[in-house]
Formats: sequence, C-alpha cells, structure tokens
Amino acid sequence: METYKNFLDGEWVESSSARTAKNLNPADPSDVIGSVKLSTRDEIRRAVDAAAAAFPKWRAVSAPERGRVLDRARLALARRKEEVAQALTREEGKLLRESLGEVQKSINLLEWMSGEAVRIVGETAPSELPNTFCYTLRQPIGVVAAVTPWNFPVAIPCWKIAPALAAGCTVVFKPATLTPCTAKLVVEIFQEAGLPAGALNLVYAAGQDAGDVLVEHPAVRAISFTGSNDVGMKLYRDGASKGKRVQCEMGGKNAVVVLEDADLDLAADGIAQGAFGSTGQRCTATSRLVVHEAVADRLIELVKQRAVKIEMGPLVDENQLATVTAAVESAKREGARLLLGGARPAGAKGWYFSPTIFDQVSPHGKLAQDEVFGPVLAVVRVSSFDEAVQVANEVRYGLTSSIYSSDPGRILRFVEAVETGITHVNSPTMGGEPHLPFGGMKETGVGSREMGRAAVEFYSEVKTVYWDYTGKKRESNIY
Repeated sequence: METYKNFLDGEWVESSSARTAKNLNPADPSDVIGSVKLSTRDEIRRAVDAAAAAFPKWRAVSAPERGRVLDRARLALARRKEEVAQALTREEGKLLRESLGEVQKSINLLEWMSGEAVRIVGETAPSELPNTFCYTLRQPIGVVAAVTPWNFPVAIPCWKIAPALAAGCTVVFKPATLTPCTAKLVVEIFQEAGLPAGALNLVYAAGQDAGDVLVEHPAVRAISFTGSNDVGMKLYRDGASKGKRVQCEMGGKNAVVVLEDADLDLAADGIAQGAFGSTGQRCTATSRLVVHEAVADRLIELVKQRAVKIEMGPLVDENQLATVTAAVESAKREGARLLLGGARPAGAKGWYFSPTIFDQVSPHGKLAQDEVFGPVLAVVRVSSFDEAVQVANEVRYGLTSSIYSSDPGRILRFVEAVETGITHVNSPTMGGEPHLPFGGMKETGVGSREMGRAAVEFYSEVKTVYWDYTGKKRESNIY
C-alpha cells in the first residue's frame, strides 16, 4: 500500500502530518490502494515558497521552449495512457473506456496548450503622439494555485496546469484527496517532460487548510478552483479581499430540451449518455429532461430502454452514495414519480447506484433545482417552446444545456435565450474541446473561462508600452 508524497521543489517528500485518509477502490472498498497524509499548513506554505523561488527562472524560459516542455508532457502521457487510465478507474470508479477517454482529452489539451505558448502575443497600435511606438505584451501573473476535484482527476489538472505553465507561471497543485494516485501520475508526466524544479509543486491537504494558506500567502497571485459552490464562493470572496485573481467552476443542473419535432431516437441516445455516463458524476451531466408533453411518454420509454442496458461504474465514495440516496428519497417525498432505479443494485459490493429516472417532477422542487452529482434524471413536462426555455433557465446554475429539434428558428431562439455558458444542438450536454472556452453563467462560474485562449489570459497580465523615439522633451502632453 503506497503512502503518497508531496512534490516540493523537484523532490518527493513525505508529509510529517499524522492526519491521513485512505485511498479506496469505489468498486470494491476492501481494496485499499494507498494512504494520503494531509499536509500541515507549514508544508503547504513550503509548496508556495518553492513555486515563488522558481518563478523568476521559469518566466525567463522562452515561450517556445515552455511549449516544447508541454509537448514532451503530451508524449509522456501518451506513452503511459493505459497505466494512467487503469489508475483512474481503480481509484475514481470510471469505466476503463471512460478513463481512456479522459486521458485522451488530457493529451489533446496538452497538444493545444503546447502551441498556445507561442501564441501569447500582444498588439501594436498608433499613438496620438508623433514618433511614439505603442504596443502591448502579456506577462505571467506569478505563482498560481490549481485546486482540483476528484471527478476528472487527470483532465482538470491538465487544463489548469498547462496554460499556467505556458504563460510562464509556477504552480501549486492541490488535488482532491480521493484521487491521489492520478495526481501523482500527472506530476510525474510533467517531471518526465523536463520541467525545472519548483515550477510545479504537489501538496495533499485538507481543503480548509489549503484554502486558508493559498488565500493568505502573499506570493499566490491567482487561484483556479473546480468544486462545490460553498467552497468556491468562499475562495472567491476571500481571494478578492486579498486582491487575488480567482476563477471558480462550480455546480450545474443541466437541462436537455426536447421539442415535439425532435428525432426521439437521437434524443434518447444523448439523454441516456449525458445522464448516466460517468455515473452522472460530471459537472456537464444531463440532470433535467425538459420535454414537450406531446412526445414525453414515447421519449421516456426510449430513454428507459437505453438506461437498463447501460454499464456504469460506482459512485466515488460512501458520502456520494449517501448524497444520491438522500436526493432520491427527497424526490419521492415531493411526489415525483419513480420510473426506474432509485436504489443500489442487488448484491452490489461497491458504491454502485442504479440509473434512476423520475417523471412528473416539479420544476421548482429540489430534484429539479439542486445538483445531485449522480445517475438521476428529473423529467419536467412542458406544453410549449417558451415554457421549455423558462424551465431550463429557472435554476441558479448555468453551465451547459442542449436542445433537440428540427426547427432552425426555434433552435436559434433557444441558443440566444438559454442562460448557460455552453449549449449543444442535437447532441448531449457534456463535452468540451481544448481550443474553446469552458465555463458557466450565474452560480456555476465566477472569473474568466478555462481552456482555449481564455485560459492563458487568466494566468497573465497585459502591459502597455509607450516608446517615445523623438529623443526630445515634449513641449506639452495632455496625457
């Protein structure tokens, strides 16, 4: 059984903390994979200090060379793709094909960001003043913290760490303690790529301890967080009070709208995939089906047919199992009609939960409003397009959405009106590509978007330069 070590200033160092957490296989909790020591606050400060000390050297590395480091990381991850996917499946619970998909997405992210390093460009502009050259440039913001969740423990660290390194920042990486092995492997990938000591530091720690230190430490200039709303909003408030840049990607309650003119087989495929893929444990999962009453019965039957055949992994841990179970019991009390699932499969050894569908869900009830983060689909019936848009928007979250229809006019009206940062047409709610911005509206996200060119912008500052080449004193200058 492995005891996972911190990675500080280029060295693997065991924490001195007496507080530990077990790394369990969610498919078989008797399989103890390893043990995590929850670092002391002093050890977290050491990680920040190491990143701060390494920053001048890393920012001085040319942008093309920083890109080459990321490309070598891509190649290292590609070589170890199967190994990383196997570890991800064992400690997080994804099916192996889902884990392989996540690792491939991470490879794609590194490929994009390796090129983005050389696209960190400024612009020139004419000056009001004669013989003056004006231009802008982007410079790294400094030490940044990447605080990541357990549900995508390879991809999310990559999409935070890679743009930070491309911009010339150094990083303190605080992963979820439920997935320590994949965090270690991610760091090893960057280590193999030749990243200099201190440019990337890994520290395992309790969330409260890490949050407090990262907010208070003066060397930390920015924090990128993915996780719960309660934690994210506290980080955002506390970080703002210290003048730090903070971005948070938090909850979602994503709706698929299916109109009466939709291809119902296509919609059913996408809904089942979005609701039950990755056991519903993704922020972009399909949580609500908003369906026109004219096709509701037929569509629900098609989704049920697919759901009973779907293969799912377990929920990540006992706490998540309890959360999903509580949401199901609450929906029953509210009067929603249980059509499928609602319990653990008979004889389940791990933290499994059957695909679950509720019909006749009130759009204002808890099941339609609160994030479950499990394989539970809430069906809300509507009688018109306008009502469908209203229901889709009547939640505090705004990450992703989808519409199934054959009417271009209504599709475009939906795309314009829906209050989500991402929307899909005739395809599932989940998914995002490395070159496009990722993030949400309302209480889903605060701060700038992740991925794409927006990612590097978060980790960099703009500097405007005025170069007077007259060699003479200005007689007057109103600026």
